[in-house]
Amino acid sequence: MKANSSEERKDRRREEILAACEKLYGSLRFQEITMKQISELTSFTRPSIYNYFPTKEEIFLALFTKEYDRWIEDLDRFAGEHPTMDADAFADGVAQTLSRRGLLLKLLSMNLYDMEESSRPEALARFKESFGGSFAAVGRCLDRLSPALSEAAKENFLYSFFPFMYGIYPYTSVTEKQKTAMEQAGFAFREHTIYDLTRTAIRSLLSGTGGTV
Repeated sequence: MKANSSEERKDRRREEILAACEKLYGSLRFQEITMKQISELTSFTRPSIYNYFPTKEEIFLALFTKEYDRWIEDLDRFAGEHPTMDADAFADGVAQTLSRRGLLLKLLSMNLYDMEESSRPEALARFKESFGGSFAAVGRCLDRLSPALSEAAKENFLYSFFPFMYGIYPYTSVTEKQKTAMEQAGFAFREHTIYDLTRTAIRSLLSGTGGTV
């Protein structure tokens, strides 16, 4: 009973740390956030945080892992609700799941290298499990496409779609300073949403798979 209680307390504290980190990341840059600031949003002291995460980067990596896990759940829910689907339904459904993962896309495009370099191997391995799980979850959605894509076509899609994800956040989260600079450079800025960019890209990728979609 004590062991379970101890594990539950540990899990609650980890979640509290992740929630504090996520809140700070909503208004501050990755480089500006400190362990002291994170601890100030928790119910325990800064030294206690080191019992759970040795570095700020590993806290962010755990948050990133959690975001991938949430996306996997969403993808599997979508696949379970659609035993078969056409290309439009696939593009629409996957785009909707990704539109709910703005935090994932921000972490992916902005801070992946720093997180991975400053985390312990075991934490990085846990993160890679979730990343691999998301790869497999998109594949399970592809399995619902009718007519079915070949394995080669599925692989081509996955290895095109996942690199594409790295660029979604910068194109959908443009600051006022960036907008002003583009205007001064004579570049016509156009607002994009995660959903619109993702859906368009998926339809384009599917059209090049060689399958009838």
